[in-house]
Amino acid sequence: MSALLAVDNISSGYGDIPVLREVSLEVGSNEIVSVVGANGAGKTTLLRTIAGLLPCWRGAVQFDGERIERLHAHQLVTRGLVMVPEGGRLFPFMSVQENLELGAFNGGARPKLKAMLDEVFGLFPILASRRDRLAGSLSGGERQMCAIARAMMSRPRLIMLDEPSLGLSPLMVEHIFELILSLPHTKHVAVLLVEQNVGDALDMAQRGYVVERGQIVKTGSGPDLLADAEVQRAYLGL
Repeated sequence: MSALLAVDNISSGYGDIPVLREVSLEVGSNEIVSVVGANGAGKTTLLRTIAGLLPCWRGAVQFDGERIERLHAHQLVTRGLVMVPEGGRLFPFMSVQENLELGAFNGGARPKLKAMLDEVFGLFPILASRRDRLAGSLSGGERQMCAIARAMMSRPRLIMLDEPSLGLSPLMVEHIFELILSLPHTKHVAVLLVEQNVGDALDMAQRGYVVERGQIVKTGSGPDLLADAEVQRAYLGL
């Protein structure tokens, strides 16, 4: 299986402060891949670099066989690569529907705006009932659903999710994870997941990567990493 996303020995950071050092990973079509590690390990920096929000200092990123490490974020969305940042980053003084419509700004998605709205309201019925509310009035779980739905409006092939369960109730976390699990099968969308709940993240992933101090230190299938004694000791408290 050829990779939809191939990250090859990239390094990046903030200003002149290095964070990532020669990181490589792959995500296949219709695959869920999880990246886990301690706070400050470089997980968000990795997503931001892939998404074109931070410069890639060295290395290469390919998406669907095309080099993209020099492209800007809006150019990547048009190609089908989107990121949902930690906290969702909605526009709080715009309605739910207005936030969703902004997700379809690219030329490929705009002509299908109504159909995509119907689709995401089918995925998230609660958003349909909240469509005229200000996004800032939503609960934490509703905001996260709205952020994922907004990303879906762009008709992506790969969604990168940064800590989607952060601050949510256990019931809402379960709902969000069920949705993530369904994306490859029902919508043919691959997922690159950064998640604090290491056990859940690896349990739903075909493959996982463990990041420490800006480097990949372990990789393997989700079940293999869950069974790894070092992973259990460091991240699962076993």
